[in-house]
Amino acid sequence: MGLEADIPWLAGKPRGKRWLIGVSGGADSVALLHLLLEAGFDDLVVCHLDHRLRGKASTADSSFVRRLCGKLCVPCELGRTDVRQRMAESGESLETAARNARHAFFAECARRHRCRRILLAHHADDQAETVLWNLLRGSHGLKGMREEQQIAVTGLRLRIVRPLLGVRHAELVGHLKAHGHRWREDASNFESVAIRNRLRNEVFPLLAEICGRDPVAAFARGADDTAAREDLENDLLEKAELIDPQGRLHLPALRKLSPALQRAALCKFMKYHKIPEIGRSLLDRAVALTDTASPAALNLPGGRRLRRREARIWIDA
Repeated sequence: MGLEADIPWLAGKPRGKRWLIGVSGGADSVALLHLLLEAGFDDLVVCHLDHRLRGKASTADSSFVRRLCGKLCVPCELGRTDVRQRMAESGESLETAARNARHAFFAECARRHRCRRILLAHHADDQAETVLWNLLRGSHGLKGMREEQQIAVTGLRLRIVRPLLGVRHAELVGHLKAHGHRWREDASNFESVAIRNRLRNEVFPLLAEICGRDPVAAFARGADDTAAREDLENDLLEKAELIDPQGRLHLPALRKLSPALQRAALCKFMKYHKIPEIGRSLLDRAVALTDTASPAALNLPGGRRLRRREARIWIDA
């Protein structure tokens, strides 16, 4: 049995349907491309965006992806953007600016190829880093990436799919080596400058040394457990009928819920309204708003406010 057996998503998927796939040139995305082709997916479009962050190395990545697609006879969309300029203009962090630039590029490719399905190569190690970093920033639970996610970009809803969340990076590299496939190595991944790099290169090896077991698997399981709990919460919240015809939270219905479900309801409500940085502390303060003895408004990240009046809770600008 090959690595394909460890990727349940591949089973039963229509091979002839068109998919876009993000390929950076690194081991993970190159491995995903080969795995899809080996599994019989014959209508793939590779999407590669040069972020212009590593000078000649970034250009070499683009050239590698173009040559690889030519060799594999796979259509390829190459884009280029200046992420540092975007950071200066928007005030976004490097990671956020790069992600938003990629999403905008994917939306362009989706329109051009009439395909809103996008495959990404995030794997179990990425998932563990995401869970730990979100937890350290105050997330509500062990929040990780979902295998499937809908995002809205420039008026277009994209379906993001991550088939490799149960696969380790080392397994992907092993698959490439076993089949003689080449990839590009990003030297910056080994520099302990960016937060994710420090988690990958310093924190997780130290955790493994301390506990004598693989911490990546534990964080990945925690993310799965949290996702399952959120699915259950969503079912319960749907049955609670909390939203009134004007899109506001109905306070009497909200008060009937347990504190845990109240936090879940307020978290979902704020996410719907695109409130950033929703952590446990903010949710606890939001739950306190259900008590009429508390102040009737709460300042939210991004300059907006959560308000209570006449048995309703809503968000204003």
